[in-house]
Amino acid sequence: MWVDFIRFHAQHQASKAALIDDTSGRRLTYADLDHEVSQWATTFDREGLRKGDRVAMLANNCVLHVTQFFACARLGAIFVPLNFRLGKCELEEQLARLDALLFYGRGPCTLEHGSRYRDLDQLVPETAAPVVEAEVADTDPLLMLFTSGSTGIPKGVLLSAGMLLWNTINTQSCWGFVGDDVSVVQMPFFHTGGYNVVLLPLLRLGATLVLVEKFDPARMLELIVQEQISIFFGVPTMFRMMQQEPSFAVSDLSSIRFCISGGAPCPANLIEAFRAKGLPMKQGYGLTEVGPNCFFISDEDGTAHPDSIGRPMMHLQAVLRDDLGKPVAVGEVGELCLKGPVVCAGYWRMDEVFTQVCREGWFHTGDLMRCDEAGLYYVVGRKKDMYISGGENVYPGEVVRQLVKHPLVEDAVVIAVPDARWGEVGFAFLRTTAALSLVDLRLFLTPLLSRYKHPHHLRLLEQFPLLPNNKVDMARLTARALKEIGHG
Repeated sequence: MWVDFIRFHAQHQASKAALIDDTSGRRLTYADLDHEVSQWATTFDREGLRKGDRVAMLANNCVLHVTQFFACARLGAIFVPLNFRLGKCELEEQLARLDALLFYGRGPCTLEHGSRYRDLDQLVPETAAPVVEAEVADTDPLLMLFTSGSTGIPKGVLLSAGMLLWNTINTQSCWGFVGDDVSVVQMPFFHTGGYNVVLLPLLRLGATLVLVEKFDPARMLELIVQEQISIFFGVPTMFRMMQQEPSFAVSDLSSIRFCISGGAPCPANLIEAFRAKGLPMKQGYGLTEVGPNCFFISDEDGTAHPDSIGRPMMHLQAVLRDDLGKPVAVGEVGELCLKGPVVCAGYWRMDEVFTQVCREGWFHTGDLMRCDEAGLYYVVGRKKDMYISGGENVYPGEVVRQLVKHPLVEDAVVIAVPDARWGEVGFAFLRTTAALSLVDLRLFLTPLLSRYKHPHHLRLLEQFPLLPNNKVDMARLTARALKEIGHG
């Protein structure tokens, strides 16, 4: 079974550090990790957990997330990390849909649900003999992650054993992970970046992972030095916060082999700030339903083409299609469609919705990209975000990439808003280091973008509103933009 890599390392490098919990200070070797996983598998078995049952957890990043996930996997059950930042009604709705056998959280539970609740702080795992493990097929789901629900009801994405395994294989091979690597997991476990970007790929290699309860830029810089982190993954917001820390300039970050930025396009000036400290910065791309590690780029290509996400990983087919489903020509924009063993098993009890986006094995991502003659891919934006201004297609992602080239602009977001003359125009939200007018901004963009792509509205913000995964809250910015032009 695919999870046996924990047992394998417990047998062959028992004393090697597997997990380090920065909050509690616990340091688990691979022998410790395998032992605790076995204890929890026994505990779950005695609770009546069987293959296909759901176990939900509501907690910050901690060792129990990892041990209980692997314990569930050994029994063929589905582990479901819940978003601890959701409101009570949102959580109750997800729990009702899950019909979970067990539900774990911290402290007294105030939620109404039909599952059996367990307080994480009061748990004592069983120490009896290990149970007989379930036969788990590649197609069996082992992990369920809810999408953010920004386009409707959150979908429970089912990640199968085969999908999880092939993602680890692709990631190890293409990114060049090795068993001596040390990385940090600061993305919340209810987000695919928590388990699938570095945790599972590196655990399979016998590497060491540091678990962080919440992201703090000053503490992160300390951890990189303290634990000699060699691979660092984060979203652009995290990199920006670290770069703005006073200690960034003097911290010795030479242990890092490379950084991976994902979740959103990383501004070129931010990439250069890290490269100036000798830290290669690579752009990643993926989504919960596929991979999520779908593309990779070499250091050479990453330096020459900082806007590119690179090429598709091994064992993954990619094609860009137009609205009629036909492949587009080189250099033209099309919707990214992906096919391979890293596509998820479906949506929990939403089969019709899944069949709409996954047709004949091809998952339609909704992301618009172009591919150059060298085979390098570039994200243009979301299909649903594209707008038409004066009869011309405008891709906000393309505009943002030019906006952040302005020396005063730290970050940018462009949203489409109605316009009586042009139909739709761009509303730009910027984070800047000094005041900047719309006239000055459009003057700067004139040699870079066609005039119909220039934003018609501008608002400077000190900070962008963020979602729990540290991505920009586009819904809130959209509501604000519409309100400011009188359409709210």
